[in-house]
Amino acid sequence: MFDYQQLIDSLIKGEKEIVNNLVKQAVDEGLSAKDVLDNGLIAGMNVVGDKMEAGDMFIPEVLMAAQIMGEGVNFLKPLLRDDQSAAKGKVIIGTVKGDLHDIGKNLVAMMCEGSGLEVINLGVDIAPEQFADAAKENNADIVCLSALLTTTMPQMKKTIEAIKDNGLNNRVKVLIGGAPVTQAFADEIGADAFAADAGSAAKKANQLLSVSA
Repeated sequence: MFDYQQLIDSLIKGEKEIVNNLVKQAVDEGLSAKDVLDNGLIAGMNVVGDKMEAGDMFIPEVLMAAQIMGEGVNFLKPLLRDDQSAAKGKVIIGTVKGDLHDIGKNLVAMMCEGSGLEVINLGVDIAPEQFADAAKENNADIVCLSALLTTTMPQMKKTIEAIKDNGLNNRVKVLIGGAPVTQAFADEIGADAFAADAGSAAKKANQLLSVSA
């Protein structure tokens, strides 16, 4: 019987070689790629997200776990292609126009991927229309907006307006975050959710999917 707990523990500890070997071992033993993803890698990253939220893990450790998880996912990807249900939802993410910060946004993208979502990372300095177009073209479920400057926060409201102008607001949920961003600001501009950090962002994204399902 394959030991999923060992895979989870090794991912949390950042033991890259052990994780890679365990993922291969699980597949060799005949376990489905989706089971390995759900019960091993995603389960491990959920614990990492909880620990980050609680202040028990810090960004360098979380990044390491996310990168190791990414390698495992890349190994499983060819085996997941036939399984259309592998990704639970599709997320567009980017830093808003005028803002070039990307470390926090990239960490959110990793954590969302780690929780089983398909993520399309647009990068930084993304105009409202670009977010709306990407959401439409990719049939996205969620748009995640990041702003690290108070001067770029108004772009979040403009992006939500662009999404509405494209007739997507009934289908696409908007999740916002960044150092100066608050729940009060999210309420003010009509965002569907606010996340204070990367760990909670992945949770909020999954919660938005379950609400809209």
